[in-house]
Amino acid sequence: MTGAARLDTGRRPALPAARAWETSDPYAAALRSGRGPLFLRRADGWLLPLDVERWCARADTVDLEVLDRCEGAVLDVGCGPGRLVAELASRGRTVLGIDVSEAAVTRTVRLGGHSLRRSVFEPLPGEGRWDTVLLMDGNVGIGGDPHALLTRVAALLAPGGLLIAETAPVEVDERAHVQVVDATDGHAAGGSFPWARIGTRALLRRAGAAGWRGAGQWTSGERRFVALRSSRSASSSAEPPNSAAVTSSQRVRKPSADSPVTPA
Repeated sequence: MTGAARLDTGRRPALPAARAWETSDPYAAALRSGRGPLFLRRADGWLLPLDVERWCARADTVDLEVLDRCEGAVLDVGCGPGRLVAELASRGRTVLGIDVSEAAVTRTVRLGGHSLRRSVFEPLPGEGRWDTVLLMDGNVGIGGDPHALLTRVAALLAPGGLLIAETAPVEVDERAHVQVVDATDGHAAGGSFPWARIGTRALLRRAGAAGWRGAGQWTSGERRFVALRSSRSASSSAEPPNSAAVTSSQRVRKPSADSPVTPA
């Protein structure tokens, strides 16, 4: 990070109902067990499988290729059960995972990573100072509005910072309201929420319109990725340096909607 990683432990708003999938019982149960099958279900019944087993395993070869491209301090948005955060931490990198799921945060901490239970659209540590932001495993769909997410990520990155996003395996650009479904019993917990699926070409088109610069695209193991450079100038506002640095000495034992969690 261009300056120490920072952590504001002040109170934050409660989790909105729109985050139903991350806080749903099927999702939490799948992360605790490390197994699916779990799906996102559209209103028309179409199902998108969620790769729970891969997310809960160690970082694989494709993941490692992505992590090798990361620069400086890394913010993993929608870190899930924490495989990427744990791998970067094991390399001695400054890294923070954020996720709105308590089960995801708890598992990340158990693996030895730093994690914070918070949405990307809420105030975050080190705003305007992160060197790399990750949007893996379909997380470019968070909020159902890629333009809004790209704008938010640009504000989190340092000038010239790097965004690495995993795009859909097919060329698609769609938004929908979905629910998380446990395929073993068809149970869906919580209300529907907005989600997006976006392929490489569509993401590059949207990013270009938002002022991002392309920094690469590649396919590995049937997964597709895009790297983008922030065009935010150094004169843009960043988080004021008035909050405590993220260090291994910080300890919060019980994860909550507004609490930082680091390994004990």
